[in-house]
Amino acid sequence: DGHRILTNAHMVLYARQIQVQADGSGEKGTATATAVAPGIDLAILTVDDPTFFDNRPPLPRASKLPNKQDSVVVYGYPEGGNNLSITKGIVSRIEFVPYTPFTDGLRIQIDAAINPGNSGGPAVANGQMIGLAFSRLNGGDNVGYIIPCEEIDLFLKDIASGKYIGKTGMFDDLQTLENPALRPYLKIDKSVHGIIVNSPFGNAPDYPLKKWDIITKIGDNSVDDQGMVNLGDDLRLDFQYLIQKLAKDGKVPLTIVRDDKSMDVELPVSPMRPMLIPPLLGQYPSYYIFGPMVFSAATQEFAQGVRNSGLMPFLSFIGSPLITRLGDKPSFSGEELVVVSSPFFSDKLALGYEKDPTSWVVKSVNGVPVKNLIQLAQYLNDSKDEFLKFEFAGQGLETFVFPRQAMKDATESILDDNDIRSQGSPDVLDALAGKNAK
Repeated sequence: DGHRILTNAHMVLYARQIQVQADGSGEKGTATATAVAPGIDLAILTVDDPTFFDNRPPLPRASKLPNKQDSVVVYGYPEGGNNLSITKGIVSRIEFVPYTPFTDGLRIQIDAAINPGNSGGPAVANGQMIGLAFSRLNGGDNVGYIIPCEEIDLFLKDIASGKYIGKTGMFDDLQTLENPALRPYLKIDKSVHGIIVNSPFGNAPDYPLKKWDIITKIGDNSVDDQGMVNLGDDLRLDFQYLIQKLAKDGKVPLTIVRDDKSMDVELPVSPMRPMLIPPLLGQYPSYYIFGPMVFSAATQEFAQGVRNSGLMPFLSFIGSPLITRLGDKPSFSGEELVVVSSPFFSDKLALGYEKDPTSWVVKSVNGVPVKNLIQLAQYLNDSKDEFLKFEFAGQGLETFVFPRQAMKDATESILDDNDIRSQGSPDVLDALAGKNAK
């Protein structure tokens, strides 16, 4: 509704130009992504020409989840042709699962064929859209996945304020209460069921969860020993699904058992997990160029690129924080991992340093620990030392030493030679200009 097109985030993320073409039409219109949620893989497009929607009413969305074995029809444009493709199947499974390491959500599994190109197409049952096609099981036959309307409605409600905030969740580490040794160890009888808090996310004295607490209820819903809740005759989901329904003012009600005593607590929940190596979420990475080196704040996307490049065994061997601290939260406010994000630019200053420093984490400069990218850029920009000594986190890595003034003088010519418009990203340059600090 509202002359908008719903699609997947992975279809339009970082797109410089988007065009839309209606089925049965030879004309293409220009569109703009007005909201993108990479975590739940949803996006909204608006079309420059509003007449694009003439005689094309919005597809009604179902107000509740389908039942297993409901018939479903999927529309899309998969590989193998240009015309609209229609496949049929049934609803096979409904789960609450991780979409990414940072976002959990409902997911419907269907056995209608979903292939590359189907993304963003509607799955329809009884004349109503029950979800949006977005993925399939690689290596599996007729195992496709759709994002249900409940998740779509949460996304649309979130962006109504003009900015996508994200899905609310809890970030404590949990484990099941299935092993028979756990009950006598915790001194609880067979009447207690729930899931164990293995590592609380918060370490403040007033944080409501402690290690070995057993979460027995969320709201009025009982949690079983696998951390699941029953929500009707045909639906059993991870209890964390109810967070998006029960959270109010940033808290969700839980019942826990601690030291064999039951108590009610309110757990703080939030849309974004604080991460030392965060996801970009559709933003562009921060960077700073100084001499032949490019520095950037480490992100999940950068770490994934490193893994795909085959550097994982090397980084694991040297004990790189890109591996050892991948899932950590910052140990202090403003902490970032600063990495060398590319090989040396061609310049005589780099002669004799034969190793490619890509993915190396900068530990210190002239003995000063690197806290984040802006602090590093400010130090390099303001330093009066004759030399700059770069040391890196991990064993067996070279130490780079450069004449400071020569490194600074070479920066402009390196930018010109490589057709680079800016020495740094806007946030870094603003900090150097005194507009912000970190």
